[in-house]
Amino acid sequence: MTHDDTQNIPGQESKDHEIYVASQWTLMWRRFRKHRMAMVAGVVLICIYLTGAFCEFLAPNDPNEHNTRLVYAPPQRLRFVGEEGFSLRPFVYGYKSQRDPVTLQRVHTINKEDVRPIRFFVRGHSYRLLGLFETDIHLFGIDEGKVFLLGTDRLGRDMLSRILYGTRISTSIGLIGVFFSLILGIIIGGISGYYGGVVDTVIQRLIEVLRSIPTIPLWMGLSAALPPHWPPLRVYFGITIILSLIGWTGLARVVRSKFISLREEEFVMAAKIGGTKEIRIITHHMVPSFMSHIIASVTLSIPGMILGETSLSFLGLGLRSPVISWGVLMQEAQNVQTVALYPWLLLPTVFVVVTVLAFNFLGDGLRDAADPYGSWGG
Repeated sequence: MTHDDTQNIPGQESKDHEIYVASQWTLMWRRFRKHRMAMVAGVVLICIYLTGAFCEFLAPNDPNEHNTRLVYAPPQRLRFVGEEGFSLRPFVYGYKSQRDPVTLQRVHTINKEDVRPIRFFVRGHSYRLLGLFETDIHLFGIDEGKVFLLGTDRLGRDMLSRILYGTRISTSIGLIGVFFSLILGIIIGGISGYYGGVVDTVIQRLIEVLRSIPTIPLWMGLSAALPPHWPPLRVYFGITIILSLIGWTGLARVVRSKFISLREEEFVMAAKIGGTKEIRIITHHMVPSFMSHIIASVTLSIPGMILGETSLSFLGLGLRSPVISWGVLMQEAQNVQTVALYPWLLLPTVFVVVTVLAFNFLGDGLRDAADPYGSWGG
């Protein structure tokens, strides 16, 4: 089909006009919508962060409450079909506990005679929703006793409630850490690319030194420097700052390369000739011109922050109990024998994998959409 034939297609000329006059953000959104995996990943991440924000409401039990008679209880499967047939209301079976004659440990099995219907918007332990409103309403539960859809741990604590509470810490530490890394990366990378010369050489050598140090030993050394008597909240912010101090180097190099290519562009030269201050040229002209690339890079770096916190906490060098995070929960899975007998203790790993994959798919979609002119905006 020739160019003249294309001009004769009904609506083609108006469509081309819309593409030519559309802003970069509009073209970016059009391409991003065509990336189905990225769209699905975006929905998944929204659900994960909403779960972290409203974990108290979603959790059926107090995550720190011990149930000594239900230690290592297996998950109660949600059912609609039982001995009496199909039921519109979901239910679970209760537990039947007995002593193992060999190991003398308490063993929990499903008691099909004990049917416990699931109720919605039930009353339970009190909490402050979003830290503002005092309430005791929970999304679901049972009339008498407690429900353990994902089983319990070595102290009889509800795994589902602990995973939901851990979502808030593990996902927020990624956002906060990347926010600090973003600031450091833009400032240091921008200075390196804009001024060049000796400043650029010194900054690049510093980046190379930091990137040459093995990540895990560096994290271990820095986190071990935190005072052991610090309260959990201070440790949380300490881990966040440590991850930020390490994670800015990749973004700084991206910003540097962009600044080197942009500092000789006409709009930058015009701003210099017009007497615009250098800080304004950087913040109001250069950085906004490749903000889409920064967003894509930041999205791809958040999983590294989450994995960093999880790794440190798993090794016992990051967050510690009573703080609840996915890494702290995974400490329970360090014993191979325990995992073999109680595999539901590995469930926090599933949440980590799903979150990291979702961020990677979202980052791929944003990276492809960050250059919308490459395919005429879709």
